[in-house]
Amino acid sequence: MDARLQFIPIMIVGFGAALCLTPLTRQIAMRLGVTAAPSKRNIHSRHVPLMGGAAIYLAFVLSVLLFSPPDHLIELGAIVAGATLLALIGYLDDRRHLSPRVRLVVMTVAAAVAALSGVQIHLFHNPLIDIPLTLFWIVALINAVNWIDNMDGLAAGTAAITAGFFLLLALSQGQILVSMLAAAIFGSTLGFLIYNYNPSSTFMGDMGAYTLGFVLAILAIKLKFAAQPLNVTWMAPVFVLALPILDINLAIFTRLLERRPLMLAGTDHVSHRLLRLGLTQRQTLALLYLFSVAYGLIALGISQAAAERALALGGLSLVGLGLLFCLLVFVRWREEKKRQAVD
Repeated sequence: MDARLQFIPIMIVGFGAALCLTPLTRQIAMRLGVTAAPSKRNIHSRHVPLMGGAAIYLAFVLSVLLFSPPDHLIELGAIVAGATLLALIGYLDDRRHLSPRVRLVVMTVAAAVAALSGVQIHLFHNPLIDIPLTLFWIVALINAVNWIDNMDGLAAGTAAITAGFFLLLALSQGQILVSMLAAAIFGSTLGFLIYNYNPSSTFMGDMGAYTLGFVLAILAIKLKFAAQPLNVTWMAPVFVLALPILDINLAIFTRLLERRPLMLAGTDHVSHRLLRLGLTQRQTLALLYLFSVAYGLIALGISQAAAERALALGGLSLVGLGLLFCLLVFVRWREEKKRQAVD
């Protein structure tokens, strides 16, 4: 089979495995009592099984191992090892609510395993800077994907859209490893999304969010563009991941502004702010999906345009993100003022 077409069976296996495994993980979660209680952050009114991430992880690993290219065994081994470590700590966190310090240490170890295998950012061409930057990027993306997992279908759908655009970008550049990993994530998240779309019958939990964040961060690092300079192409993976990046920065900014603990869950995410504007959950989900698709298309445009046009398009898109950030800050400020006036 043409190596460029191997993403098709990988996608099919990932989708089929997640589709079949998710009901099983749902039953196991109910028997073990691994469920998500109703909370403001997760916007649901009943206990929901919390082990759908096991189906995503197993489907991803199965589809990757079945079609592993022999030229990338070391990196693939490190990626699978890191994903396994994160899935295990995610399961323990879902059951026992581990401390932020423990979670961050394990995330850093998983990121270090990937970095030591060769998955590294080469922005400054200095390992003393690039390796810490790699660790920061991977840990930040793991948390970013975890933080948007606060609404039925949001994290899974966003991950599927993101993986789909990484797949298109990688295929356009002839990058087999990135194409295969993206196809595995795309198929696995789509298979799970059938059960996770509103109204959801199961959640992915930290097992799924940590795994997805880890692999998506690696896809962003591994994606390379041969025909354009780095000062242009760095924007492509950032725009593909625009929603989780916007959300985590917005939440951190809000918590610092309001002097609240950074790792304490709250209703300060993008989805919560859109709900406060009067949108339903499905309307909010559709709008955020559309946002992810729009910035994914911008990333495709940047990858194909001449350097000057790509830089202009990227600059305008960054300004758009900045304006949206300010608008969402204003929405939060206005709602807090209203609440204080009522109190």
